[in-house]
Amino acid sequence: MTTGASSSSDAVRQQLHEVKPKRNRLVIKRGAVPPAVYLMHISDKQWEKFIEAACRQRPSPKYAQVKVLGNANDKGRDVEARLQKDLVADAWDLFQAKHYSARLAPGDAYPEMAKFFLNLSKGSYPAPRKYYFCAPQNAGPELHDLLADASKLKAGFLAAWRNSTHGLGANALKISGAAEAIAEKFDFSKFEECLVHELLDWHSRDSASHFKLFGIEPERGDDPAVPEKAQPHEQVYVEELLRVYSERSGMPVQIQDVDSDSNGIYGDHFAAQREVFYAAEGLRRFSRDIYPADEFENLLQMVKKGIQPKVTSPRLTTGFDRLDAALDAVSGLSLQDSVLHPRLRGGDLPGTCHHLVNEKKLKWVR
Repeated sequence: MTTGASSSSDAVRQQLHEVKPKRNRLVIKRGAVPPAVYLMHISDKQWEKFIEAACRQRPSPKYAQVKVLGNANDKGRDVEARLQKDLVADAWDLFQAKHYSARLAPGDAYPEMAKFFLNLSKGSYPAPRKYYFCAPQNAGPELHDLLADASKLKAGFLAAWRNSTHGLGANALKISGAAEAIAEKFDFSKFEECLVHELLDWHSRDSASHFKLFGIEPERGDDPAVPEKAQPHEQVYVEELLRVYSERSGMPVQIQDVDSDSNGIYGDHFAAQREVFYAAEGLRRFSRDIYPADEFENLLQMVKKGIQPKVTSPRLTTGFDRLDAALDAVSGLSLQDSVLHPRLRGGDLPGTCHHLVNEKKLKWVR
């Protein structure tokens, strides 16, 4: 019994002492607040500029031109986003920015819709593809349900406009025959809510601006452990290293001669190259987890341009010469233009050389 209890306790202690690898993640700097909360506390103008910046990064549809128009003469257009250079019907989106402390209600939306139809009747601009309501707290339940049902939205709006309710009693918003006729024929499914999380998703595609605005820092987790044996995805750069060793020794060097062998002639060197490969692999995974664009691939291109003049020098006669020249050159590169630069670790840049070989963009042995 005593032995069994002791073994159980040892197992529990071992589990408690096992540390899970740190993962790649985004963290908010000390003193900063979550992005959605931050957006609730900015000014009306800042809200419009944020919507403009988010629209510029929208992946689909991609806008050709985005501009803030919000002022006294904006004709109901806070942000205009065109799908093509010219302003033509159904090829632009109108973003109505309402920076209120509460959720939007029909009484907030209807006056803007009336202003919109009056401007359409005057020919101020062609009909848009979409009309988006944007508010930090999004739409409340009543407006949310109306926007989900175009027929109910149309009936509710026209009734309010005709009866001068929901803030539609001002002279500037009085219904006119021409505007009413346009509203009667208009497709009310074009009125939609653009949710805060959608705007944040678009904005985050410019990661540098997004992180700066919201005080977000990318935190790099632990690099992957180096497997004892070379894995299939290492095949290309490993075979190139074997060619380097074979050329130097004058006889074929096989994987079994170097893999997990620290006592052989090339065992230590091979193990060190695998270490840095996996360091760079950790950077690649960090880039994939954090950034929408392939920033690791961008870094590889910078490294390739930086080391290629040295690696291709005619003075280098062997694969080992070219490998050593690449590893020397990469350590002296200035890569501040890469967004990954602040998170580089010691083995990353040497490891990128092997990643370039693994992608068949570089060779040691001619």
